[in-house]
Amino acid sequence: MLVTHDDSRVRTLTLDRPDALNAFSNDLFHALADGLEAAADDPSVAVVVLTGNGRAFSAGADLAEMAAGNAGERPADDRRHGFPHLLDALADFPKPFICAVNGLGLGIGMTILGYADLSFMSSNARLKCPFTSLGVAPEAASSLLFPQLVGRQNAAWVLLSAEWFGAEECLDMGLVWKVCEPDELMETTVGYATRLAAQPITSLVETKKTMITPHREAIREARAREDAAFQRLLGGPANTEALTAFMEKRDPDFTNLPD
Repeated sequence: MLVTHDDSRVRTLTLDRPDALNAFSNDLFHALADGLEAAADDPSVAVVVLTGNGRAFSAGADLAEMAAGNAGERPADDRRHGFPHLLDALADFPKPFICAVNGLGLGIGMTILGYADLSFMSSNARLKCPFTSLGVAPEAASSLLFPQLVGRQNAAWVLLSAEWFGAEECLDMGLVWKVCEPDELMETTVGYATRLAAQPITSLVETKKTMITPHREAIREARAREDAAFQRLLGGPANTEALTAFMEKRDPDFTNLPD
């Protein structure tokens, strides 16, 4: 589910659910959060790189699991149980955090880039924030972090349109730092990570803290606003239609939905 590899003070965490396009089940949310917390506490780790196994970076939250929650097969308060744990771990991670986007990314597979200090992307990868097409609201403080990262109008289009974005578009917006050929992505990403990891960890941590500390409260508030909006919409007519259409392998129809 999560593969860990250490080399030269760089810890690479690989999402390993390739048959599910590395979609985040609650177990994977917890596994990655635990992995980040372990890396934060490990004095032999200076930098963490996150990537995915197979053709996807991450297909986002496991929609089959979400649909099961909406159908009452799990307690309502368990629907996003592992998600806040991961966001807490990302927001609190004190060391350089680098994403290597190897393939398609949806939802948290895109919004996680808001927490990355550097992001690299394969030239054949694509990213999408599908929230409006799922009848829900943004997540992971993306309503705050994306405007900071790519500008308000780019962020508005990314979050409102639910469209796909290619590597060059993401580079032009500033969502990622460098685009690499697929067979060069990990070598390039780990190369930069290793250069950072050669620096003193204490200095890396304190430098990151100076950049992140002014935004911590704003991130907390953005998450609270998004969670409230998400809960208002989760299980509502649009969300139910979107998840039903997903399970029935058809396009959703949002016309003539009840309020």
